[in-house]
Amino acid sequence: MNVELIIIVMALVSIATAIFYAARVIRIQVGVDGGNQKETAKLKEISAAIAEGAMAFLLREYRVILLFISFMTVLIYLLLDNPNTEFNEGIYTSIAFVSGALISCLSGFIGMKIATAGNVRTAQAAKTSLSKAFRVAFDSGAVMGFGLIGLAVLGMIGLFLLFTGANPTVAKHILMESLAGFGLGGSSVALFGRVGGGIYTKAADVGADLVGKVEKGIPEDDPRNPATIADNVGDNVGDIAGMGADLFGSAAEATCAALVIGATASALADNNSALLYPLLISAIGIPASLITTFFARVKEGGNVEKALKLQLWISTFIVAGALYFATDIFMIDSFQIGDKTITKWNVYTSVALGLFAGMFIGWITEIYTSHSYKPVREVADACETGAATNIIYGLALGYKSTVVPVILLVIVIVVSNILAGMYGIAIAAIGMISTIAIGLTIDAYGPVSDNAGGIAEMAELGKEVRDRTDTLDAAGNTTAAVGKGFAIGSAALTSLALFAAFITRTQNASKEMGEGAIDLTSIELLDPLVFGGLLFGAMLPFIFSAMTMKSVGKAALDMVKEVRRQFKEIPGLMEGTAKPEYAKCVDISTSAALREMIPPGLLVLLSPIVVGYLFGVKSLAGLLAGALVSGVVLAISSANSGGAWDNAKKYIEKTAGGKGSEKHKAAVVGDTVGDPFKDTSGPAINILIKLMAITSLVFAEFFVTKGGIVLNFFK
Repeated sequence: MNVELIIIVMALVSIATAIFYAARVIRIQVGVDGGNQKETAKLKEISAAIAEGAMAFLLREYRVILLFISFMTVLIYLLLDNPNTEFNEGIYTSIAFVSGALISCLSGFIGMKIATAGNVRTAQAAKTSLSKAFRVAFDSGAVMGFGLIGLAVLGMIGLFLLFTGANPTVAKHILMESLAGFGLGGSSVALFGRVGGGIYTKAADVGADLVGKVEKGIPEDDPRNPATIADNVGDNVGDIAGMGADLFGSAAEATCAALVIGATASALADNNSALLYPLLISAIGIPASLITTFFARVKEGGNVEKALKLQLWISTFIVAGALYFATDIFMIDSFQIGDKTITKWNVYTSVALGLFAGMFIGWITEIYTSHSYKPVREVADACETGAATNIIYGLALGYKSTVVPVILLVIVIVVSNILAGMYGIAIAAIGMISTIAIGLTIDAYGPVSDNAGGIAEMAELGKEVRDRTDTLDAAGNTTAAVGKGFAIGSAALTSLALFAAFITRTQNASKEMGEGAIDLTSIELLDPLVFGGLLFGAMLPFIFSAMTMKSVGKAALDMVKEVRRQFKEIPGLMEGTAKPEYAKCVDISTSAALREMIPPGLLVLLSPIVVGYLFGVKSLAGLLAGALVSGVVLAISSANSGGAWDNAKKYIEKTAGGKGSEKHKAAVVGDTVGDPFKDTSGPAINILIKLMAITSLVFAEFFVTKGGIVLNFFK
């Protein structure tokens, strides 16, 4: 059987599925329900404002990203042109880099477009029933889920065929090193998308909450609040485009790491079916996810959260079963990487470990972020004595929530390494996100439902409609937290796999140098260069978090001032007889996000290049290890603290206390503090550790041949 053909067909099926769901959503006409024209006009006006703001920001952000892509393409071409070989690695890596970046941008654009079309249709469907509203929101999310992974898989197999077809005599491991540029391109866009989108959405959210809820005592998404359109726009740019680019990067990078490591085994390099096994895992996840969507149904009054979580479990078991047969058919019986002999069942076990570890990490994340469980209810109870104790309890919850996910990651890393070496870890990382199509569908469903609630409130559709959208949104909040757990866990495994690929590549490049080669068979922790890099790397996630949080704070300050000004200066605004100046708040978030995303982005991209060039690969190895270790723990802690504060507030709104009480006010403060934790800094850290590792892998040969100039100066 031709594995390349299977992968291409599965990718096309995924894209076709996205087109089908997009057509199904767009076919629903807004306002054609026999309702009044005034209500229809409001729905169209509000949704158009959200769509216009979201697309305007995305296009402005992509212009900035385009400049960065151009700069990095030139840098890659110049630094990776090895004159000692006939194969020009700089050209092919540049092609892969541009492809990854453009496909990531395209995925974000498609997801944003359909999400801003689906939100108003979900709000309209909620007038009829919960079941219909759920279906529209789910279909909207499916466009992003299937469209993104389809484009990613098609892009990688296309580049593989192009590179191998154009260079039949070049060693596969060299071609796979060039293909790693695809992961770098995707993750670079993810960094700016996640950081820029996170700053945008949280500046608007914090500004809207502090003035609207706390100072003025008006409901969330009240049309009188000038920041409410910016808040709804932010849900799309942060949680649709940003999250999509993040998981796109994870899928591309984990696959590239496995291909780079696997290509060093001659038995795999000579057998395309076995070499492309990492890509086949993602391809098999597509029909598994498609089958799972047929079970996505909710009856009126049904449990939405249960229906969404069932999607993950069903797809997990289908993938596990399908991969058993795929491994038997396409993976060779055994192969050698270094001194280690690896069987195909060692490889399958590694995939299964990653697959089920991801589910358990998601489950633990749910326990610490859902108000159905004790930890979040303890945070809610802490609001009895004010905002301070609420924040203390939330921070403690985040720190405590790191224990089980870290233990699970350690088990996966150790067992996969014993079974299949670093190749096993890379395969486990792909296994963890092999159900990305359905995972991202559920993730994108969340902001669509959230926007639907905002539109229902602003269009004054009534309490019954808002209750239905709130039910959808509450389930989306939990699944979003689960999605963040998946993303962070896969980032840890992906980063370690990329680290291993970096070591493998530097070893190969060093051997080719002959005399003066760098010995990387083992790295001495007590070597001052290594230990210095370790400390510096461990600091980077913290300074990165500080920069992104401060950016949210600065932007939120501008937003608060503008919202207060409008309430003060626009007569009749509080009474609802005057219209707010929504566009000014949208512009504040847009300008702040574009301005503030540059410094943290440069910190992440330039740190490995500067350290590798100045101090050499040993210091860089320490840097990557330090960033990985501290980054994973900080990311889990931040995301879970933020999620807990958010759901503690929602728990109080539904139970004793209720909206407007002192307990609720304390919870709103905690939720506001948690916003940049869970939606800006926390999720962006996993991109930081992946992007530093993939940057090091792509420029590994440059660091070996040209790095360590400070050390050479003092010799």
